[in-house]
Amino acid sequence: MTTTIPIGGAATEVTVAQAIEARSPWQLAWRRIRHDRVALISACYIALIALLAIFAPVIAHIVGHGPDTEYLHTGLTPQGLPRPPSGTFVFGTDDLGRDLFVRTIYGARISLLVGAASSLSAVTVGVAIGLLAGYFGGIVDVVLARLVDVVLSLPFLLAAIALEVVVGPSLLVSIFVIAFFSWAAVARIVRGQTLSIRENEFVEAARSLGASDLRIMVIDVLPNLAAPVIVYTTLLVPSAIVFEATLSFLGLGVVPPTPSWGNMLSESLGFYQVAWWFITFPGLALLTTTLAFNLLGDSVRDALDPRGDRLLAAIRKRR
Repeated sequence: MTTTIPIGGAATEVTVAQAIEARSPWQLAWRRIRHDRVALISACYIALIALLAIFAPVIAHIVGHGPDTEYLHTGLTPQGLPRPPSGTFVFGTDDLGRDLFVRTIYGARISLLVGAASSLSAVTVGVAIGLLAGYFGGIVDVVLARLVDVVLSLPFLLAAIALEVVVGPSLLVSIFVIAFFSWAAVARIVRGQTLSIRENEFVEAARSLGASDLRIMVIDVLPNLAAPVIVYTTLLVPSAIVFEATLSFLGLGVVPPTPSWGNMLSESLGFYQVAWWFITFPGLALLTTTLAFNLLGDSVRDALDPRGDRLLAAIRKRR
């Protein structure tokens, strides 16, 4: 059986098998993302921020300003106030005469590192615990599920602040704290998905063939959890970035003079009325980066599970 399809402006006869090309769900998801302008713009912006963070030392060398160098004569006015944006200081200076642009891109390194490291750690632990709880059930599920409930019941910010105060602020402590209070939500999602997947026929078939529990979890169950885990990871990164900025803002995150968007915002509180750029540029960097990650996460979610959009479209047509 053949059909006529216009290719390059000319009608061409091809077989139905050639006209209908099978695609995997991942190929379809990639195709949807490529045609999603919001996803592309968000991904490009995240890539730009990542490149600025990676090459921050190179950019600082080109500009000629170090992130912690205080330019007391050129970076401050005669009254001792920060200087506004200019050709010498693109984003202006802070209260110590340091280049705000250089410190902002160095702050991106901290935010992206903490966001990525803590999110990956939380997802790894959460997937492992949720997979074990959902697959084995019984006493294993009861114990692990109650552990998840305990972690979720803790007051997130207060417990994190208390732990930071006891241990002491540092980059590694910030990553550990954020990961510790984030894995439980991942575990709960994975557990619910695993409870549903383990009842499928292909899992029963693997058991009947003598496959071990470890092989079934890794080969049969885990790949079916990839979509929700990827979506949740993209949405977890901006939360981790904001939480790191909150800790640094309170003086419990990265230790100064290491630049972080959070401690830069904290330093600007006494100068925002006379130096608007001091609070504006770090705040915009934090806002736009978290917004880009959230928009990308929403697009990935829609691409991997477009049924929600299709259902809404069908409901609109019936009205």
